[in-house]
Amino acid sequence: MAPVLNLPLNVGQIDDVQELKKARKTQIPNRFVRDMAERPKLAATPSSLSSSIPVIDLKKLMRGNKEEFHLEILKLAASCEEWGFFQVINHEIELDLLEKIEKVAMEFFMLPVEEKQKYPMAPGTVQGYGQAFVFSEDQKLDWCNMFALGLVPHSIRNPKLWPTNPPMFGQTVEAYSREIRKLCEDLLRFIALSLRLNENVFEDMFELSVQAIRMNYYPACPRPDLVLGLSPHSDGSALTVLQQGKGNAVGLHIHKNDTWVPVQPVENALVINIGDTIEVLTNGRYKSSEHRAVTHKEKDRLSIVTFYAPSYEVEIGPMKEMVDESNPSKYRRYNHGEYSRHYVTNKLQGKKTLDFAKITNQKVIVD
Repeated sequence: MAPVLNLPLNVGQIDDVQELKKARKTQIPNRFVRDMAERPKLAATPSSLSSSIPVIDLKKLMRGNKEEFHLEILKLAASCEEWGFFQVINHEIELDLLEKIEKVAMEFFMLPVEEKQKYPMAPGTVQGYGQAFVFSEDQKLDWCNMFALGLVPHSIRNPKLWPTNPPMFGQTVEAYSREIRKLCEDLLRFIALSLRLNENVFEDMFELSVQAIRMNYYPACPRPDLVLGLSPHSDGSALTVLQQGKGNAVGLHIHKNDTWVPVQPVENALVINIGDTIEVLTNGRYKSSEHRAVTHKEKDRLSIVTFYAPSYEVEIGPMKEMVDESNPSKYRRYNHGEYSRHYVTNKLQGKKTLDFAKITNQKVIVD
């Protein structure tokens, strides 16, 4: 979690969507109702592209024979280049641990609202309970409750925001986050190899990588055609790991070929997004994935998201191996902490935050 705004913000009233659901009101408060162009078109049948979403078998990369490894690396490269997104299976994280993190997340969201509000997400910040990325009183709101925590380095942690109830919350988050961190390290090694780079290039460059976790709870909504669970955006991280609640409604959509493609969960898989950082480092060869969340009329949905990014002290820019005369730099060099601050102090709006780094007609776009 990066530096945040210090200025006082007037964000107006932000209704807790779980409380709105409990009130059983059929009319959606206006702040949640999207303009016509933003409203999701919820198809009765899945897009044909849904069946094409890549699935990467980590076991083949870690312990496969030469042919299995080669084919899976090619598939990984194509996934990052064409989708910026894939689901990973055989990731070696114990299923019991995935169930435990989902259990404590659900237990937290089921607490009375007064208990959850002891850990408030202050306006302009991204840790605690509430809604992030809200900066004005007329901004449209997402149909979602969030609970977010900084993890690594310890300097970004806010101990006052770590709940004591559920009792196993902190212990479970720590154990889960260690395993997700190892997964990110492994995936970045293979992503480097897929680019024909030294496998440790990202680990060496990132120094002490920043890690944060956010739990998203999307209550059922009487008018899912009017709202968004989470506004369209790409992630500012290097990698994002998303765990979708078991048995939940399909809610994650990714943007491809001018179409929103619903992501059908693969059993026990984790969803991986390429973030803006990898797009910049690869000079646009691997692209960050624009995605959003939608709601369901009858079913609640839970997701648990981990963000993995370079140290705030690191300077980021296209790697020299990704730049030549026929493919000049598309992005300027910048301090990752500056970009992180830019990201978390702007509302979610597609891939617009990446304009911070883009070079257009040899002119640098600055914050």
